[in-house]
Amino acid sequence: MNLIKEFTNLTDENISYDELKSKYEIKAPADFNFAYDVVDRYAKDAPEKRALVWCDDDGNERTFTFSELSRKSKQAAAFFSAQGIRKGDKVMMILRRRWEFWVILLAMHRIGAVAIPATNQLLTKDIEYRFNAAKVKMIVALDEEKIIGEIEAALEKSTSVEKMVIVRSQKNDTKTKKEWLDFGKEVAAFGEDFKKPEGSAFPCGNDTMLLYFTSGTSGNPKMVQHNFLYPLGHITTAKWWQNVIDDGLHFSVAETGWAKAVWGKIYGQWICGSAVFVYDMIQFKPALLMHKIEEYGINTFCAPPTVYRYLIRSNLKKFNLSSLKYCVTAGEALNSEVYNKFYEQTGIKMFEGYGQTESTIIAGNFTGMEPKPGSMGKPAPGYDLEIIGGDGKKCAPGEVGSIVLKFTKGHPVGLFAGYYNDEELTANAFKDGLYHTGDTAKYDEDGYIWFVGRADDLIKTAGYRVSPFEVESVFQQHPAVLECAVTGIPDKHRGQAVKATVVLTKGYEPTKELEQEIMEFVKSKTASYKHPRVLEFVSELPKTISGKIRRVEIRENDK
Repeated sequence: MNLIKEFTNLTDENISYDELKSKYEIKAPADFNFAYDVVDRYAKDAPEKRALVWCDDDGNERTFTFSELSRKSKQAAAFFSAQGIRKGDKVMMILRRRWEFWVILLAMHRIGAVAIPATNQLLTKDIEYRFNAAKVKMIVALDEEKIIGEIEAALEKSTSVEKMVIVRSQKNDTKTKKEWLDFGKEVAAFGEDFKKPEGSAFPCGNDTMLLYFTSGTSGNPKMVQHNFLYPLGHITTAKWWQNVIDDGLHFSVAETGWAKAVWGKIYGQWICGSAVFVYDMIQFKPALLMHKIEEYGINTFCAPPTVYRYLIRSNLKKFNLSSLKYCVTAGEALNSEVYNKFYEQTGIKMFEGYGQTESTIIAGNFTGMEPKPGSMGKPAPGYDLEIIGGDGKKCAPGEVGSIVLKFTKGHPVGLFAGYYNDEELTANAFKDGLYHTGDTAKYDEDGYIWFVGRADDLIKTAGYRVSPFEVESVFQQHPAVLECAVTGIPDKHRGQAVKATVVLTKGYEPTKELEQEIMEFVKSKTASYKHPRVLEFVSELPKTISGKIRRVEIRENDK
């Protein structure tokens, strides 16, 4: 059983991309609420249908049916309501990959509280900023000593947080300085008969459901608002890109603090009938991850290119991957070398996609398409995407332009409503009747889209525009290069010169000889105007909390 036909006009498994793009429509009921209309629907019609398979590094595992999640989330909603949480209240959640995240998130949807998922990598100043910017009323966090310490320090400068709730794991007994409510103990006192809100109290449609702080490469994080229709936009993500299977098992490698988690761990997958697999790993180890895919019989898999980059350095042929049918990637541009090596080792083609915290999948290599390694595919159903030049006209093949979304059929389901408490930023994003992604790309002759970079990352050298990604892709073909960031540095003759900042693979040492070898390797594979003039070896690249390379920091240090 799945609910695709309830919310779309298409269910054909073998539809071509052109048919999908031209015919696909989302049915978005104005009173839609994921907890009631999806989870409770399954609980009623298919109570034993598998929803969530969870495990951790300590041998613990749990499998939840929709019936069980429905009951637990109602119980949790009753608890949070008793603590004074109401529709519109902001609740920040730092739960890594604990199974309680799914129960608590659904409880927030039932009440209409605005959930703010966040990562346990945040420091005091990050948490303090989020508390005050969003006026967070409650914090719910896992009992990790470090993050609890950071939260308690941040509370000293927060005036909005009224309640703190701690989720205890089986092995942790973290000591706290302030008064925290124990979620497991407290929720047990409540029944499973939470009453559905009525009238204006019922959360649905254009009410705010989620608030994400984006990890921008410069400036303070922006606050992205998603409404209750947002989950419906992820039907495209799950069905036509990830190709999830009804009663199958989908695994997206993402921590719950990032929007990628709701891309791949709940909304679209459940609507399409697939259970989600969650591996609560403390540290990423490629061999352990592959063992989980083998052990649990994962059918569809999604991870950022960085993860695949590590996987291909292992011997993937030693794992039994017979259950694995479909692999996709997003989060950063895919290097064709990674695609090719993964295909060589597994026989599985990787389907790249593109989107943002502000959206669902915007472009991708979809069902019925032959993926082009390194291309992010074609515009997604439900979005009218176009690459435009400075004159506002659609770019010709090979011409670099800005990626925008047109509102041909109104505001697309799945696209954010705006930036919370920032009218100017929202107006700039939606100026001229378009949504400006801030990214640049180009078409090829077949209409496939090739990512170029953030608009402010482009390098202008001797009259040419150079995409950092294109040069980085060549660097990463060299076995000594683990990671690379390409930036522009001031040059009195060219305006800017191309610089590469490189992290070496384990076993290689930064020598003049290796530097020369890598430089010659890159020069042999790129046009002369893209040739790097400077190479710097570093132990690590500056990154945002979400792992995006902060090229702006490299540029600032080079001034």
